[in-house]
Amino acid sequence: MIELPVVENKKKKPDWLRVKLPMGENYRKVRKLVDEHKLHTICQSGNCPNMGECWGEGTATFMILGNTCTRSCSFCAVATGRPNEYDTDEPRRVAESIQKMEVKHAVITSVNRDELKDRGAAIWHETVKRIKELSPSTTIETLIPDVKGNWEALEVMISAGQEVVSHNMETVKRLYRPVRPQAKYERSLEQILRTKEYGKRTKSGIMLGLGETVDEVHEAMDHLVENGLDILTLGQYLQPTKMHHEVIEFIHPDQFEAYKEEGLKRGLKYVESGPLVRSSYHAERHVNV
Repeated sequence: MIELPVVENKKKKPDWLRVKLPMGENYRKVRKLVDEHKLHTICQSGNCPNMGECWGEGTATFMILGNTCTRSCSFCAVATGRPNEYDTDEPRRVAESIQKMEVKHAVITSVNRDELKDRGAAIWHETVKRIKELSPSTTIETLIPDVKGNWEALEVMISAGQEVVSHNMETVKRLYRPVRPQAKYERSLEQILRTKEYGKRTKSGIMLGLGETVDEVHEAMDHLVENGLDILTLGQYLQPTKMHHEVIEFIHPDQFEAYKEEGLKRGLKYVESGPLVRSSYHAERHVNV
C-alpha cells in the first residue's frame, strides 16, 4: 500500500488551511442573536475555522449545558473545570433563536457534564423537543458526549425526535490515552452501536494529524462500520494553544480524498473528508444519506 504525502511542518500552516475572516450581513445577524440570547456555540468555543462560512450562511452549532467541560482532552479549546449549575431556561432560548434564524438544519452539541447523574440528558431532550415544537420543519443533528456507560441517559438524549445522532471518536485507538484520557475507545464504539440499535442515523468524526498511521485510520473505519456507523467526518487537527497537543502532521488533501474512498469501500454511507472539515461541517447533507 502506497501512502500519499504528508507535510511535516509544525510552524507554518500549508496554503490549503487558509480560511476567510468572518464577515457579511448574515454573519452579523447570527452573532447578534447568539449574544442577545446569551447562547454558547462550539463555533466560538472550539475556534472552528469554518465559523465565517457557516455563520455567513445563517447557520451555527449551538452548545448547551454551559461552556465549561468536566473533561480535559488535550486537543480541545473548550474551558475545563467545575461547571456552574445548568440553565433550565436554555432549551427555550435555543429554540427561539433557531426559529428567528429560520434554520433549516440545526446542530446541537454540549460539553461533558460528568458530575450530573443523567449527564445532562433531561436538558438534551427538552432542547430538541422545544426546537421541534417551534420549528417543526427544522431537521436536527445532536452531537452528544460520552455518557460513560449510562445507557438510560443515552436513550433520553436520543429519543426526542432528532434525525441524526453524532458521537465523535476523535482519534484512533492507540492515541486515546494522550488525546482523550477520560474516555474509552470501546465504550464510544458501544455508544454508537446502541444509538444505531435505537434506530437513529449515526455519525462520528476523527481528527487527523495527531500521530496516527494510515493503517490505524483504516482500522478505526472498520470498527465504526462494525458498530453501525453511517456517516464519518475526517478533518485536520489544529492546535488551539501551546498548551494543547501539538500537530504532528499536516495531512495532504490527496490523502483526505484517499481516506474518503477507503471509507466508502468499507461500507460507510457518507464520508466528509478534507483539511477544514469539522463534525458539523455541511451537516445538512447528512440527514437523508
